[in-house]
Amino acid sequence: MRTGSRKVAIVGVSLSDCGRVDDATAYALHAQAARRALTDAGLERSLVDGFASAGTGTLAPIEVAEYLGLRPTWVDSTSVGGSTWEVMAAHAADAIAAGHANAVLLAYGSTARADVKSGRRTGNLSFGSRGPLQFEVPYGHTLIAKYAMAARRHMLEHGTTIEQLAEVAVQARANAALNPEAMFRDPVTVDDVLSGPMIADPFTKLHCCLRSDGGAAVLLAAEDYVTDCRTAPVWILGTGEHVSHSAMSEWADFTVSPAAVSGRLAFERAGVGPGEIDFAEIYDAFTYMTLVTLEDLGFCGKGEGGAFVEKGRLRVEGGELPVNTDGGGLSAQHPGMRGLFLLVEAVRQLRGEAEGRQVRKDGGRLPELAVASGTGGWFCSSGTVVLGRTRP
Repeated sequence: MRTGSRKVAIVGVSLSDCGRVDDATAYALHAQAARRALTDAGLERSLVDGFASAGTGTLAPIEVAEYLGLRPTWVDSTSVGGSTWEVMAAHAADAIAAGHANAVLLAYGSTARADVKSGRRTGNLSFGSRGPLQFEVPYGHTLIAKYAMAARRHMLEHGTTIEQLAEVAVQARANAALNPEAMFRDPVTVDDVLSGPMIADPFTKLHCCLRSDGGAAVLLAAEDYVTDCRTAPVWILGTGEHVSHSAMSEWADFTVSPAAVSGRLAFERAGVGPGEIDFAEIYDAFTYMTLVTLEDLGFCGKGEGGAFVEKGRLRVEGGELPVNTDGGGLSAQHPGMRGLFLLVEAVRQLRGEAEGRQVRKDGGRLPELAVASGTGGWFCSSGTVVLGRTRP
């Protein structure tokens, strides 16, 4: 349980312009998303006394806060890869519950696609070869190769097939087709995925996330602020975080991600189980991430992920457990670190604002519970957040 008695809600969310944004800097994308999130919440900028950011500049929460005209008394610069934003949300919720802050803005912006297009190589595109990684780099252990190794291990141990992994990409694209903001919306088939150019065995191109520009912002606030907001609150019910390894030689089991711990903690603290969740937003830089995270969060047993993702189960339309309802990093957008986008989409769904792709329960009712789970590095870290429409 969080220390402190105040309940915490997400009261504002937004994306910046995303996809191909050639005329904006990363700072400008931060600012655009932040302004839109504040407008979404209906709160004045002067009320924000906490700020969290990572991935831009040397002193991210200070430099970006200054750019945004904020003077926070509480900051967080935790940087653990793609799970950063779920971990930051947990830290912010704890700080607000304990009275160390009242309203905390999480903001991110990246020109990752533009950097690749122009030939620039930025910090969030290369992990370098210093420290423990220097012992793996000579053997070709690129980031994608590490994910491919893990996928191969799961296939060997549990009989997971490449067609099952391809199903993740197919269903992500089906969800993206319903999202007017998604970068790629044309349908794809399992054959399309399998016949694409090989990137790192067993991953062809469509097993891998796209590269985009874009930013996102999420505003968390104490329950006292909720009545002043223009949107319905989405409550933080439970959070969990866990770190696993950096060097692949230190990863005990390639088929178990750190979400096995972060998810268990989040569900325990929320007082709900996986079977009560209406939809899930899961970090999907590669198809295997989705499959193994579903297992580790408890939506199916270990080794059962391949069968679980079959038969359209992850689709918004007709799926038993809609996953990555905006199309995910595989089809919607992926600007370097996508964890904050998971929270934005989860909140929009719970508020009934996901135009064209809205998840509905029996009788057309809005969903009540969601989980957002981010993964960082090459399964190095995980942050999981359980969200709900009803005040805890």
